[in-house]
Amino acid sequence: MEILILGITGAVGSALAPGLLADGHRVRGLSRRAPDLRQHPHLAEVEFFAGDAVSGAGLDRALRGVDVGYYLIHSMEGPSGAAFPSFERRAAEHYAFAARLAGVRRTLYLGGPVPPGVRPSPHLASRLAVESLLLGATPEALAFRASIVIGAQSRSFRFLVRLVERLPVLALPAWREHRTAPVDDRDVSAFLRAGATVADPGARALDISGPDVLSYRALIERIRDLMMLERPTLPLPGITLTPIAARVAALIAGEDPDFIRPLMESLDSDLLPDGAAAAALLGVRRHRLDAAIEHALAQWETSEPLAAR
Repeated sequence: MEILILGITGAVGSALAPGLLADGHRVRGLSRRAPDLRQHPHLAEVEFFAGDAVSGAGLDRALRGVDVGYYLIHSMEGPSGAAFPSFERRAAEHYAFAARLAGVRRTLYLGGPVPPGVRPSPHLASRLAVESLLLGATPEALAFRASIVIGAQSRSFRFLVRLVERLPVLALPAWREHRTAPVDDRDVSAFLRAGATVADPGARALDISGPDVLSYRALIERIRDLMMLERPTLPLPGITLTPIAARVAALIAGEDPDFIRPLMESLDSDLLPDGAAAAALLGVRRHRLDAAIEHALAQWETSEPLAAR
């Protein structure tokens, strides 16, 4: 099949492409600029098209003759700032229009989970709005809903690792007891690969997750323990202060506050995707959390030492 990946230079897209090539597909990528193949030799067989989904530039040409489109882009920082939902909607509308014109058969999207019984944060609400647009973009579509991805290049995971590494005491706000179900980045790739060829799924959303459910506090403590560090936790009862906490945490971790703030706003409720149904449908064997963290840390250290280790 002819496949286009939007977001091919990101953590998920660049990991997905080699697997799709190994499956015998022809893979294209849409990017503002072609990657440096000295740093990304695994993308040497990918055909790159210059373009930008937010403006719509290059989409028509890149989608010509494509059977399956992977939509793996988000806009939570940089020029969009607090206006990222409008940028995300605009990009999804451009893709949906161009995909219909090109006759693309299937679209696969990686978005976020639905919080139970509460209004979603702006970050998650934007993901769901994009999901709705993409499910109507092509005759067959799958939207995967994931919480925290555990991987060496996952910015959410890297943010947590940097906090654990750099803080002598881990001060945890009120959201610490909310629960989530992280997913190994290897499993994310497996779900996405299988989604390209599964028998006609119609247009539907599927949760994907690992088999372990735990609180954010337990997740941070698990990362700490597997990094073999002594970092006591300090609960901050009833304190959230997300705008301030996000800015301070971003500074400590060396991240962009415009990226961290929407993520932290999404921690105010349980985020519990249940990936069992998707795993059964797509034949994916899921990694346990400890294996996911150990693998991510080991991969990280192949290119960049962790000072705390």
